[in-house]
Amino acid sequence: MKTSTMKLSEFIAKQIANLSSIIKAWKIALPPLEKVAYKYFVDKGDPIEVGPRRQREDKFYIGSNIVRAAFKAYDNGSPAVRDRMINLFLREFLMKSNKRKEKMKKFEEEYGTMPPTFITLSPGGNCNLRCKDCYAASVTKGLPSLSFEDVERVLKEKYEKWGSWFTVISGGEPFLWRDGDLDVIEVARHHPEQYFLVYTNGTLIDEEKAKRLAEVGNITTAISVEGFEKETDERRGKGTYKRILTAFENLRNAGVPFGISVTATPENAELLISKEMIKFYFDEQGALYEWLFQYMPIGRGVEVEHQVSPLVRTKMWAREQEIVRKERLFLADFWNGGTFSSGCIAGGRTGGYLYIDWNGNIYPCVFVPFWKDNVYDLKKEGKTLTDALYSDLFKGVRDWQLSYNLMRKPDVRGNEIRPCFIRDHHKEAHDLFIKTGAKSGYPSAAICLHDQDYYNKMIQYDEKLAELLDPIWEEQYLEFDEKEDKK
Repeated sequence: MKTSTMKLSEFIAKQIANLSSIIKAWKIALPPLEKVAYKYFVDKGDPIEVGPRRQREDKFYIGSNIVRAAFKAYDNGSPAVRDRMINLFLREFLMKSNKRKEKMKKFEEEYGTMPPTFITLSPGGNCNLRCKDCYAASVTKGLPSLSFEDVERVLKEKYEKWGSWFTVISGGEPFLWRDGDLDVIEVARHHPEQYFLVYTNGTLIDEEKAKRLAEVGNITTAISVEGFEKETDERRGKGTYKRILTAFENLRNAGVPFGISVTATPENAELLISKEMIKFYFDEQGALYEWLFQYMPIGRGVEVEHQVSPLVRTKMWAREQEIVRKERLFLADFWNGGTFSSGCIAGGRTGGYLYIDWNGNIYPCVFVPFWKDNVYDLKKEGKTLTDALYSDLFKGVRDWQLSYNLMRKPDVRGNEIRPCFIRDHHKEAHDLFIKTGAKSGYPSAAICLHDQDYYNKMIQYDEKLAELLDPIWEEQYLEFDEKEDKK
């Protein structure tokens, strides 16, 4: 037995060594490969499927930045992380495995469209922090949670039915969730065919947890910060920032890839994308990516004025373009970055996702707190997660996407710099929620739905946003495309 174990370990070490050689070759070849990819994807890309030329450039840069981040994760990763980066993440992201292609093709043949790409799952809503304005903090304490069996059923179905290999875990605080001896890390261990992005406050990542993350290899953690110590502790509690820095150190030492997650408000919006911020977290701390969420005025009352103003949002867009195109970093703003994803990705659209919370409620998006189906009810009725895609609520979201921008010619394509269904086009979202009789996920969502003052302020926000961002879309995306066509 001992001999067999030694032979197995020697074999694994040899394979990893071979992979290292392959990676080094890829990294050397990356610049010329990017030139080829640019010509193929940007110069010859389909304007209907991919979008106007500048949008094709946006997608090229964010895609190649993801690959660059993956190579960094490989360089600094534990043996298991290296294995998963090569045999799962890069393989699926760049090429799609044959198994995945077969599953997606089968889905398309049955339903007439391609399946969603991923889900966000919050197995538990409890958290050890009480952050101001957090959507999860708007619900009561002592929340129910999904069982390990529930989570397993969802993960197996999306993989088998959709070919979906990517899963986002949120909360609450995901590292608080347990079912007996099983936790989030054990979920990932049970699903080596899937890659997990875990949004966490980072305060529970000690050396032992970092070691376990390094051993499974298929988890990356996005740790929430609000800027630096002052901003983070003001929102998350005194001492939180120092605990986060310790978590970064534990993850670096263990060889676990990580990034940061930030929430933009009027107080910190421009700081979050400043050169100082980028230098500290990317260069000094080793973050591989930054997910940027702009404050959504749903969840803790109706503080519409607390969202990033249209003017600041416009400035943010310009700076974010610089980070992605010139500094070549992986930064994604779920509102300003609509050109990277062909607009809104909610409602289980092709290339998009859906969200499941700790009650089993199935939402079009993490930021759309209205639902029609529940995983427990579907199970009782002998239905599956796929059936939830065809509720009138989900179909309504996808119908709006198709009417606004998705798969439309550039000259009739809606502005993808303001892509958000519920925030940037609030009237359409509000009307759909009323029409479908969608259920609210928590009391404050129901209040927002019937608050006329809230509705009016959201519409005013959208009108001002269109005034500022539509000229950018028209001049830098559509008119640029017309000039290129005339050459």
